[in-house]
Amino acid sequence: MPSIWIRRPWGKYLATQIEKYRHSEDGVTSSIEEKLRQIASASVRIYQQGPDTLAARRALIVEYLNTVPLAAAPGYGEVNGIGDGLYVWFGADFDRVNELLSQAQPEGELLAEQGLALRQVTALMIAHRRPSHYLLQNREVLARLTDSYLRLLGRNATIGYDLMNAALNQQLVFREFPQSPAVQVNTTNKGVNVVRNRLVSLLKAPLYDLDRYDLVAHTSLDKALQEQVTNHLRSLREEAVAQQNGLVGEYLLRPGQSASLNYSFTLFQSTAGGNQVRVQTDNTDIPFDINEGSKLELGSTAKLRVLASYLGIMAELHQRYASMPVDDLAQLHDPAQDPLSRWVLEQLTASPGLGLTELLERALDRRYSASPSERFFTGGGYHTFGNFKPEDNGRVPTVRESLQQSINLPFVRILRDVIRYITYLQWSDVDRVLKDDSDARRREVLARFIDREGSVFLRRFWVKYQNKTSAERLDTLLSSLNPTPVRLAVVYRYLFPEGDESDFAAFLAERLTQQAVPEKIIHSLFKQFAPDAFSLQDQGYLARLHPLELWLLGYLERNSDASYNSALDASREQRQQVYNWLLRTKAKNARDSRVRTMLELEAFAELQRRWKQLGYPFDHLVPSLASALGSSGDRPAALAELMGIILNDGLRMPVHRINRLEFATDTPYEVSLVVAPEEPEQAMRPEVAQALKLALADVVKKGTARRLQGVFHSSDGSDLEVGGKTGTGDNRLVSMTGGQKVKTRALSRTATLVFYLGDEHFGTLTAFVTGSEAKDFKFTSALPAQVLKGMGPILEPYLQRAHPPNPE
Repeated sequence: MPSIWIRRPWGKYLATQIEKYRHSEDGVTSSIEEKLRQIASASVRIYQQGPDTLAARRALIVEYLNTVPLAAAPGYGEVNGIGDGLYVWFGADFDRVNELLSQAQPEGELLAEQGLALRQVTALMIAHRRPSHYLLQNREVLARLTDSYLRLLGRNATIGYDLMNAALNQQLVFREFPQSPAVQVNTTNKGVNVVRNRLVSLLKAPLYDLDRYDLVAHTSLDKALQEQVTNHLRSLREEAVAQQNGLVGEYLLRPGQSASLNYSFTLFQSTAGGNQVRVQTDNTDIPFDINEGSKLELGSTAKLRVLASYLGIMAELHQRYASMPVDDLAQLHDPAQDPLSRWVLEQLTASPGLGLTELLERALDRRYSASPSERFFTGGGYHTFGNFKPEDNGRVPTVRESLQQSINLPFVRILRDVIRYITYLQWSDVDRVLKDDSDARRREVLARFIDREGSVFLRRFWVKYQNKTSAERLDTLLSSLNPTPVRLAVVYRYLFPEGDESDFAAFLAERLTQQAVPEKIIHSLFKQFAPDAFSLQDQGYLARLHPLELWLLGYLERNSDASYNSALDASREQRQQVYNWLLRTKAKNARDSRVRTMLELEAFAELQRRWKQLGYPFDHLVPSLASALGSSGDRPAALAELMGIILNDGLRMPVHRINRLEFATDTPYEVSLVVAPEEPEQAMRPEVAQALKLALADVVKKGTARRLQGVFHSSDGSDLEVGGKTGTGDNRLVSMTGGQKVKTRALSRTATLVFYLGDEHFGTLTAFVTGSEAKDFKFTSALPAQVLKGMGPILEPYLQRAHPPNPE
């Protein structure tokens, strides 16, 4: 399979900087002049003295020539090595120079060319001593020195007199950078960009250094298919092509919108050695890769992650209880138990010996209400959710049907059951923690909530005041405060406890320009609000400020060079103190709400860990049931990894984009690196993966991706099994006033399809538009499904080559 490869078009450059040549062949330290004679002699006679000398001389030449620093050029940067120097300073081709210097007895024009080549190489080796001095500032001096060294080589019979005279008759013509810049070719080839970015990460080297490596990278990308797909996606911006591919219509694009759409596509092949990336591209002209470098709200694709968690829990419960006698199972029944555990116990009690595959089938046939009328306590408050289609509101579909039609409310309720299951795992007798105010564990939960809540506020205030002087911090604080004598007194006495009464009076006079405060009142305020007279919580209340904001300013006043971490550590006690009101008896409802919020936070932290095992790319989940609908974000590449786990019977295989690296080929420093084999991780039970695969196939046969039914065929003409999950993300910034939506601003709109094609191939296709114009688009996940359908003629020949028919 063809590879996309990267290599410098000229020169032999080492993969890493090597120590400069310091010794001659007999081990004695050489002068610059001696090295010059050695290298020049070897360059001219390299093919005259036999293969043994050739190898020895070449090692010397390569080691020296590839490390000499040769200043820096406009638009190019640092120049290293004779190959770079020839190209940048003289516009000469390194291979042609080597070819000329290998000629034994040239004549005529060829001799003149050889003379120029020798003059250029000699000049660069002299310039090595003071590169900027000779190459940028004193080129005439460099020319005279070059002449003297050429005569020296001739007099010592290192070169012939004909070559010496030919070199002396030539002139060094430097590149004119304004007319002929020595810039690197900045390719927009998506496959090359993918490999370059991956190499930067692997080699821990910037792109600047990477461009100077002598390196060939063999990738898993299929070059021909990559180019075909890229060209096709770019053509979809033309209105006629979009119309021809059926992209204009209901739930798709409106006429005239095709030019604004961006498309991103990945295709993986599952092999015994790992998942090989065959295509990774988009139709943009920017190097940014939306597949791996973005965080997008990909809508209902999150339902696939919720379903994977749901079925994974069913497998856990089956493993825990399936081997127990029925009588023992009956003892475990508890009406207060979480719904998933209770359901599994009922199934195992009613059907002794029930296998995991059958249990999973029954779990997919469980029914959940699609009613949007319920209010859900999540994310610290009550929320409601809606379905995409109002006609679904009165339904009670199965889990399988909910996936096929991408119905929202069943998945909100499924995720609620998942969170309840995790909460019951984390806390024994959780109902008592939630309801009994005398349970000692509640104080532990509340302490964690207070610590978290206080940390959030402290971070917000730190950002507000960081990089400001003491005066600037005070001005910032007071600019948002309605100044009164009492509020200013509280602030001053807390921030400046050592200040005297006269300074306090001056402070009030400066801040209350429209109001004169009598001396008697000033004295009373100064005494009443002494630093120790009120708690931090009360001082914040009196000043109408958050107590932690006041505390942080006081801390920075005493520790101007403090870091955020030191402030966070120092505020541990104060964060607890300012929430003392929460522990009062009359605030039980407030405590109940915060206990529920904290338990949900901890359950979502565990859910994030489980999702991470299935390739979820982020370290945080939005602790809300809205995550079932995509509010926590995702990446197309991460969704593809989840699909790969499903396709590989629950095995999380390593992903390969680069299979082999070859450094400094045909030099003494040649190194070849290949991918080391990795053991796959069993991230999901095989039975769960199989159940998910069949459920995703139903999405294509009966659900939101049915446009793909019958599109792809095996080499024998039969339909290729296709499965997938669709999702739409409409990202808007909403402004609220009095609990009412008053304004929205469109940020982006996305539609994603994560799919598998047969038993080996899988990937994602994302359509997206960003910026304010996103408000004009109404496309849904039907769009990427239609785009993939239009790619059938491109992908099908490749898939059939990858899946040859079995011999009879």
